[in-house]
Amino acid sequence: MLPQIAPSILAADYARFADEVRAVDEAGADMIHVDVMDGHFVPNITFGAGLVKALRPHTKKPLDVHLMISPVDAFIEDFVKAGADILTIHPEAGPHLHRSLQTIAALGIKAGIALNPATPLSVIEPVIEMIDNIMLMTVNPGFGGQSFIEGQLPRIAAVSQMIEQSGRKITLEVDGGIAADTAPKVIAAGANVLVAGTAVFRGGPTAYQANIEALRQAGLKAV
Repeated sequence: MLPQIAPSILAADYARFADEVRAVDEAGADMIHVDVMDGHFVPNITFGAGLVKALRPHTKKPLDVHLMISPVDAFIEDFVKAGADILTIHPEAGPHLHRSLQTIAALGIKAGIALNPATPLSVIEPVIEMIDNIMLMTVNPGFGGQSFIEGQLPRIAAVSQMIEQSGRKITLEVDGGIAADTAPKVIAAGANVLVAGTAVFRGGPTAYQANIEALRQAGLKAV
């Protein structure tokens, strides 16, 4: 199966968000990735639910919203109402992960968990029946343009095995330092969705289709 590409608008032109989303949609993106940071859980501030709502009319592709905020529970409903299709949260972002995932599911969208490089994989086990998406961070969250952490590859493989053993259809996303040289490695390890910012948005709109195809073809080398 072809790897899916989720361009992260963290690397887009902030003055032209709507145009940028339409451009990557038309260029072949499978979903649009929105990194939400609060300056507290991670050392950066980005977007809120208002931006998700503003972007929703400009694409029919799934909005894949990654909440790097804490405490997260108070904001879940806002992002669902704004138009998120997938809401991925961190286990460390609230006192009761199970309850947070219940809240997302009850609002009718897909629920996911994101694992930082040092987050134990064991946190998946008690909630694996509740999740639709697992996102492995291959950088420490907070900023775009960071270098891929090679030591995370065995963790991708381990999570892929956990998903297979569960018998459930769970997406395995990898986020951080994804480019043509790292895409084959993460696909070979078991990932099926590549989140990419700089690798997609470099060169401006006329380059987006080629950039997305280059990532997809790079991922195919491992298939």
